[in-house]
Amino acid sequence: MNWGFLENILSGVNKYSTVIGRIWLSVVFIFRILVYVAAAEQVWKDEQKDFVCNTRQPGCENACFDHFFPISQVRLWALQLIMVSTPSLLVALHVGYREHREAKHKCKLYKDKGSIDGGLFCTYIVSLVCKITFETGSLFAFYYLYGGFQVPTLLRCSQSPCPNTEDCFIARATEKKIFLYIMGCTSMLCIALNFAELLYIVWKHLWKYFTRRYVPVREKAASRCRSPVSIVNEFVSAEPTVNTEDGTAQPAENQPVQS
Repeated sequence: MNWGFLENILSGVNKYSTVIGRIWLSVVFIFRILVYVAAAEQVWKDEQKDFVCNTRQPGCENACFDHFFPISQVRLWALQLIMVSTPSLLVALHVGYREHREAKHKCKLYKDKGSIDGGLFCTYIVSLVCKITFETGSLFAFYYLYGGFQVPTLLRCSQSPCPNTEDCFIARATEKKIFLYIMGCTSMLCIALNFAELLYIVWKHLWKYFTRRYVPVREKAASRCRSPVSIVNEFVSAEPTVNTEDGTAQPAENQPVQS
């Protein structure tokens, strides 16, 4: 499977992420995608072929394999990677929408198109909640589908059409169990990073809101001193003057009215 498209998506989102978000991207690249591509695919490459039962009954091995592995572990892992990485695309799409609006109106509408505020703040929150939900759901799916994160060497199967309870054996069970532990630990680490980023963004947004709302009175007055409205008012309220014969300017009210 080619993971280049997913890498391009995440690389584009990286410049709009927070510091914690960049750490999450590094964990996804190094400990999940690279481990999956370099090793995990090879370990589970011929899992059904290497699943052997001590019987010659036609169809027994297939029935037992389907019973113990309703979904291939490596394919479920790949599905998990896609699901937890796709919500980051929402942020890139929202930033692209901002760029389209500026191009359409031919003016700068945002101080920083990638700043996490306004609608982009809500989009970022939704993406983090989706990541946490998908990560947690994938862990529960692994646990309930396979009875935990154990990969036993011996399995006893009595599914039809097996005539008796047959012994079935999983190839490289210890190696697969190690990779499942790596998957579980990285998933929990990603959940912790997503949750920490969620708290960080909410705290930063609230801090910005309250500091903007409770600005000191002197700063508010200083910001209003030279506003455009005040400049116009000064110009309008200025006392009119006229030039005298000697070239000096005097107030108009002090000049005699000429008929």
